[in-house]
Amino acid sequence: MDTGPLQVLTVATAPYPDQRPGTSGLRKRVSLFQARPYYLHNFIQSIFSSIDLRDRQGSTVVLGGDGRFFNRTAIEVTVQMAAANGVGRVIIGHHGILSTPALSCVIRKYKAIGGIILTASHNPGGPEGYFGIKFNVANGGPAKEAITNKIFQISRAIEEFAICPGLRVDLTTVGKQSFDLENKFKPFKVEIVDSVESYANLLRNIFDFATLKELLFKENQIKIRVDAMHGVAGPYVKRILCEELGCPATSVINCTPLEDFGGQPPNPTYAADLVEDMRSGLWDFGAAFDGDGDRNMILGRNGIFVSPSDSVAVIADNIFCIPYFQQTGVRGFARSMPTSAALDRVAKATKIQLYETPTGWKFFGNLMDAGCLSLCGEESFGTGSDHVREKDGLWAVLAWLSILAARRQSVEDILKDHWLKYGRNYYTRYDYENVDIDTACEMMEDLEILITDKSFVRQRFAVEDKIFQVEKADNFEYTDPVDSTISRNQGLRIIFSDGSRIIYRLSGTSSEGATVRIYIDSYEQHNVFQDTQVMLSPLATIAVKISQLHHRTRRTGPSVIT
Repeated sequence: MDTGPLQVLTVATAPYPDQRPGTSGLRKRVSLFQARPYYLHNFIQSIFSSIDLRDRQGSTVVLGGDGRFFNRTAIEVTVQMAAANGVGRVIIGHHGILSTPALSCVIRKYKAIGGIILTASHNPGGPEGYFGIKFNVANGGPAKEAITNKIFQISRAIEEFAICPGLRVDLTTVGKQSFDLENKFKPFKVEIVDSVESYANLLRNIFDFATLKELLFKENQIKIRVDAMHGVAGPYVKRILCEELGCPATSVINCTPLEDFGGQPPNPTYAADLVEDMRSGLWDFGAAFDGDGDRNMILGRNGIFVSPSDSVAVIADNIFCIPYFQQTGVRGFARSMPTSAALDRVAKATKIQLYETPTGWKFFGNLMDAGCLSLCGEESFGTGSDHVREKDGLWAVLAWLSILAARRQSVEDILKDHWLKYGRNYYTRYDYENVDIDTACEMMEDLEILITDKSFVRQRFAVEDKIFQVEKADNFEYTDPVDSTISRNQGLRIIFSDGSRIIYRLSGTSSEGATVRIYIDSYEQHNVFQDTQVMLSPLATIAVKISQLHHRTRRTGPSVIT
């Protein structure tokens, strides 16, 4: 596409104090992006300014999002600013669509300097919903804290941004476009790529597609039901599961990405239609994804739920059902600290190194880059491997299908066999949302003083017929074995002598309040077929008693249980 020289402008602006990116970037309500002048421009400029001009000049940047409302507006602005900031090429998914794992894949394939993901993940979309911006670095993974801190500091002092307002990109046609700019940089190029193909080709080299096709399409096939939640995973599900692996079109639902995700949060926990379908007994395997395709939920016949913690442990125990690991071997396992210790038991039995990291995929990525890690997971529906540097929902589904193909058992039977072999970690997370910020911080401070006192260790707590003795209590601190960076204050842990745990984390603060999360991880070596909430009740009682959360917040229960 040839155009005349395009003008590059420098526009005066003023900083905003609230653009600190969290673990998953900057997430705010759409209305805020629309109401505040240059709010989007400021943050995008802060990202580009965090990269040395010598590194970004002539570089390649990948761009895409989950298709939510405001996605196209943000893409246009980001491309215009990339051109004005010396970037040489921007690679964009067709129609502006790229799942988070696919964007990680494309960054690595094209050796880009990084990528910008436009998503608010599992949060609601639409004009009344949320929008988000996340910066991923050259390894394809989320930026480390040093980089996000730099972006934030720049955003607090920003006075101007550079933009090429006349630049218009055609997102509807796959191919290359070229633009001449009125500045010292070389012609600026945009490449629109098939949103699915690079990622699909990566998966072809990880899984045995012929075996999976036999499982899903040929005689004695299993019946699967997959809900893309009107998120970005839809095109990937249709191309890979239906077109390549032969699943009937009726096997997949909600595969058209919508700006508002059909009016419901693109969160697997809201996949009520899928759960009802699975309870009917008509389907052998079910899965759902979030808005940007990195999270997954796994279900079995009759609606049996596979917790994310159990899911990564089962994949670890059956990892050589996946051809990729037959070729590469297994370098290590990892889980986030709040995730249940089910994976630890597999690691111990297989004598494979286990890493316990803070929450955030960037910690896994550092281990992967150093060749220390092959498989990892977190309790918030995230599972992945070292093929990319993000959690990957569709990868997890194909991993489970590979296990089903090899073992020819039901999801339920695989789970039961796993529990009989390793014992069971009964697990849940209680979310207390919109808690007064001062109250939440005071509770965490008091709780830390209580549990880190020397007298707290060896205390015994009796509930009903169970007794729990404290073996260890601390505020989790992580020293990265690769670069020795230290991450402090990552959550309060109480670990009991039987391996059970209670964990408290202050997950985030906003103008609407804080979210206090309590994680309950109760280990049973033999009693593995009981009701989850019944088995967790004693530890939940202890967790509430120790924190005095209900008394402090005057609540009788959590607002969300996952």
